Amino acid sequence: MSTFLSVVSPVYQAEACLDELYRRVVATAEKITPDFELILVDDSSPDESWEILQQLASKDDRVKALRLSKNCGQHYAITAGLDHACGDWVVVMDCDLQDPPEAIETLYHKAMEGYDSVFARRIDRKDSILKTLPGDIYGSIFSWLTGTKADRSVANFSINSQKAVTAYRQYRERDRVFPLIMFTIGLERAYVDVEHAPRFAGTTSYSWSKLIKFALQVSVSSSTRPLYLSIKLGCTLAGASLLYAAYLVTRYFVQDYTVAGWTTLAVLISFFFGLLFVQLGVVGIYLGKTFEEVKKRPLYHVAEALNCEDSK
Repeated sequence: MSTFLSVVSPVYQAEACLDELYRRVVATAEKITPDFELILVDDSSPDESWEILQQLASKDDRVKALRLSKNCGQHYAITAGLDHACGDWVVVMDCDLQDPPEAIETLYHKAMEGYDSVFARRIDRKDSILKTLPGDIYGSIFSWLTGTKADRSVANFSINSQKAVTAYRQYRERDRVFPLIMFTIGLERAYVDVEHAPRFAGTTSYSWSKLIKFALQVSVSSSTRPLYLSIKLGCTLAGASLLYAAYLVTRYFVQDYTVAGWTTLAVLISFFFGLLFVQLGVVGIYLGKTFEEVKKRPLYHVAEALNCEDSK
């Protein structure tokens, strides 16, 4: 059974946001079409989020509630929601209400101009520097390691055609970022500026260490550039070592200069062995990612599902 509009939102530690999210999404979606669904995916949240989702699903069968068996991460929860979405158009948004649900109407009207995906570009961000700085570090690491320019103003908030969502479902790699995969698909997309709102309640679950680790994982899975950077570093150091050796040999024969002691040798050996292990570590990460992918394990398991009888 096809639905005109689906709204997908991952849920984690959002018990204080869900009632307001439901109210505002429904009010906005009803302006577009009476034929819509709201898919809320509980990423095994440790708070009372699932109990609230059960209440919402029991009073409104347009609410589809999914609970994952364990915490998989935001982009896995988005994937689960998209796998269950039946809409001709599918909105993806976070549940913290920093991306205002009222902007769905703006995204939809822009998509009607002939685009398969329309992403919100957040302007005048309301986050503190303690939240934006880790994200900026993530974007910088990702851009440097992949050789691309990440737009920090663009996140998950978007509307996508059924064609785009069908294409997204074909990408089943484990290290996944929703916007990155949508950009990789290459269908027609556009951007609209959307005012960024303060977080409605709670705090973000992304810490500095999580973001940096996530950036490294996604960068390795998205590009082979770290391998080439490792080769360039090795060649540069090898060239510098040869030049230094030629310098020492020249001084020995011209000035009768002898390199003193074992200290220099010990330092150089330690330095180059450290670099060697770094390079082996980079290769090891790629091998580990390959090992994870070839097992082809499911991306997620749904522990409970409410009002999902008509899902694909």
